[in-house]
Amino acid sequence: MTKWEYATVPVLVHATKQILDNWGADGWELVQVVPGPNPENLVAYFKRPLG
Repeated sequence: MTKWEYATVPVLVHATKQILDNWGADGWELVQVVPGPNPENLVAYFKRPLG
């Protein structure tokens, strides 16, 4: 069974692609993006296999 680690990351709307590309390059898979505490921010949830 695969074990996962997770990360929750604030994402600025004006830099979304750069932030997501950086996390993806480190092996993180984007699970979901939800609205943040204000209109300028989003919150991204990532996962990647442990190990």
